[in-house]
Amino acid sequence: MKTTFLKKLAIGIAIIYAPVQSMAWGTQGHRICGQIAESYLTPQARKAIKEILGNESIAMASNWADFIKSDPDYSYLSSWHYIDFDKAYTLPEMQDFLAKDTKVDAYTKLNFLIGELKKKDISKQNKLLYLRMLIHIIEDVHQPMHTAHTDDKGGNDFKVNWFNTPTNLHSVWDSQLIDFQQLSYTEYASNINHTTLEERREWQKAPISQWLYESNQIAEKIYTEIKPGDTLNYKYNFTHLETLNQQLLKAGVRLAGVLNQLFS
Repeated sequence: MKTTFLKKLAIGIAIIYAPVQSMAWGTQGHRICGQIAESYLTPQARKAIKEILGNESIAMASNWADFIKSDPDYSYLSSWHYIDFDKAYTLPEMQDFLAKDTKVDAYTKLNFLIGELKKKDISKQNKLLYLRMLIHIIEDVHQPMHTAHTDDKGGNDFKVNWFNTPTNLHSVWDSQLIDFQQLSYTEYASNINHTTLEERREWQKAPISQWLYESNQIAEKIYTEIKPGDTLNYKYNFTHLETLNQQLLKAGVRLAGVLNQLFS
């Protein structure tokens, strides 16, 4: 009886813990991006999205893809959240690599989801699934460590300390930096959501390959600044907060751009 209980407890802990390890932006980060995206929707897109999501806001829908990871029926979605690279690429090299990409990753699945949501004859069930995944993955790829190195699983195996807490580089960019600001997701979004029309147009016209290139360039720089075992604290927050906020903002603006194209 005791052994059976311990096994069940271990499985339960694993189910709870595993999604946290691979989340991008964490709960707050995704909601910040979703909240920003909502502010730039056209009336037509807003109406069409509400017909799909019902009373679920984009901010809340942003986390569905991470929460569902604990359900084995959706385990096939795990590799949709990221795209890892074996080396640093120039933009032309990145575009060439992606043009030949046939893996199940964030790039191929973003293209798949956009293509499916353009169709008029998909079921309501698939439309809901695809929209939730599209929202989430667009946000994911703006988290630099979701376009990072293959050999350390996007920084998950790059062990560091956040102040006195053992963690990893991926988690620092997912959650620790954002949570350190001590803001609700609505307060955070309101604080950073200041863009010009020119900025929004520039960010939204960039192809997905450009998004990935930008994120990967940030990831490559992040790797050069520290080594495994380092302790990251106030200085790391001060140095990287502007980059963090810019990526959250770009994710929200670009998400709105894609949704407006699909549903307006």
